[in-house]
Amino acid sequence: MADTTAAGNIPADAGTPDQGAPVGETFKGPDFNLNRIRKSVFAALLDSKRRYGSKKLAAVDADGRELSFGDLTKAVFALGHALKGGTEPGEAVGVLLPTGVGAIISFYAVSAYGRVPAMLNFTAGERALKAACRACKAKRIVTARRFIELGELQELEAALKEDHELIYLEDVRENLSTLDKLAAAIGMVAPFLVRAHPDPDSPAVYLFTSGTEGDPKGVVLSHANLLANVEQVRDHIRILPTDVLFNPLPTFHCFGLTGGVLVPLGLGVPAICHPTPLQAKTIVKRIAETKATILFATDTFMNQYARAADENDLSTLRMAVCGAERVKDETRSSLRRRFNLEIVEGYGLTEAAPVFSVNQPDNNRPGTVGQIMPGCEARLIPVPGINDGGQLHIKGPNIMKGYIRPDAPLVLDAPLDGWHDTGDIVSIDEDGFISIRGRVKRFAKLGGEMVSLAVVENCATSLWPDNMHAAAAIPDKRKGEQIILLTDYDKADRADLVAFARNHGISDLAIPRKIIKVNSIPVLGTGKTDYGSVQKTVEALMAEDAVPVVESAE
Repeated sequence: MADTTAAGNIPADAGTPDQGAPVGETFKGPDFNLNRIRKSVFAALLDSKRRYGSKKLAAVDADGRELSFGDLTKAVFALGHALKGGTEPGEAVGVLLPTGVGAIISFYAVSAYGRVPAMLNFTAGERALKAACRACKAKRIVTARRFIELGELQELEAALKEDHELIYLEDVRENLSTLDKLAAAIGMVAPFLVRAHPDPDSPAVYLFTSGTEGDPKGVVLSHANLLANVEQVRDHIRILPTDVLFNPLPTFHCFGLTGGVLVPLGLGVPAICHPTPLQAKTIVKRIAETKATILFATDTFMNQYARAADENDLSTLRMAVCGAERVKDETRSSLRRRFNLEIVEGYGLTEAAPVFSVNQPDNNRPGTVGQIMPGCEARLIPVPGINDGGQLHIKGPNIMKGYIRPDAPLVLDAPLDGWHDTGDIVSIDEDGFISIRGRVKRFAKLGGEMVSLAVVENCATSLWPDNMHAAAAIPDKRKGEQIILLTDYDKADRADLVAFARNHGISDLAIPRKIIKVNSIPVLGTGKTDYGSVQKTVEALMAEDAVPVVESAE
């Protein structure tokens, strides 16, 4: 048996190359007190219960069900005791649930007794889910019959049952034993006698990448990683005791888990849960009904909410925090004009638990993703062909333990010397504000020059703001690569795009060679463009004889 690290049952022999950290210009965030994060995520929940009181409202479900900190803790102890049978400390337990009270209780219930929740993306499909479970060796999956029914996931349910034991929350609730209830009672008065005491550096959750270019990778985040991000948010953004946070983002996504669950519970503000970000009309009405003051969303969803909202539906919001994709100027100006609402844009990734930088309401610089979070460092590594910026490497207390993969279950591939290569090209100004230029993989090389595909998309969005657009690069015999733009705008005209680019001083290289009209742009469950599918779509359509292409003379 392989030696194990303090990270539980993950082998230490990650096989990391023996070389130094990347060399480049270094930027640092403010100082950060590490002593605050030397505990487990469940211990942090118990601290919140003591700090804010058992009767303080903790979470509200989509059906209006309210849970206080006392209710939540009691449910966690009972459910966790029922779920731990047949599993070992440090073992992964899958959680297949939408955003809601059930997902929150299940996450903490698995964690409270020393197991590790693996948050599963129910939109990813059978292959990706089974691969995720292989990566972390999850044999059991917690779900709910009502969720399976409402989501029409019976085929996925049957497929998962071939290899895994599915545990239904309804069945567990109906069959709680006397010992389960006793554990809950003891936990409420003497939690240290019941709960597990994991090392803060051991795995607290397994989250998974989208897997659009192959099997998903597992991101291993420790208790200290998650709590560091909660405390960084506390230090960086002023959250008021009167705030109410509305979260429609999925808990299988780190933004939805940390931002939508751990942050509000850690800071003592109610978390209003909604099971899907797609129900725009329902969401804007719930925001008004719950008097939410903070909304977590993405640009795509903010556009939908703005269109669905009446003038007063968003009037209680004091800020909308957006990440996962670039906030368009049109989105920002529309919300400011109609609702007097400012968007606070940030930059995050699952590997950073997830927030690495974010603007502040009183120090908000549109077009940037804010300043580096406390305790974090950034290095910009030069990239040939790119003068304004570099490839971003990051380090800090919130940076993941490492990756795990289906072909090497629980074998940890740790960041080299603690530095994670984000794959993003960014610039950092003299005040420390970060601007995202694009991903390394999303630059096309035309005639020896690097062209950001994000710039191509921004041009199309500025010209046709009510539609979605996505650019891809494919090989070209003459220039090395050529840029193709997918759009769902049926009146898109390349000549208009050429005129717009030239009128705004944008290089001709950023004008796509062809525009292909499609019914819809593929997106992930989080609302982000699915660029893996975009690339495959472009390659397939360009290989066909008849393609709905818009061209104009060079």
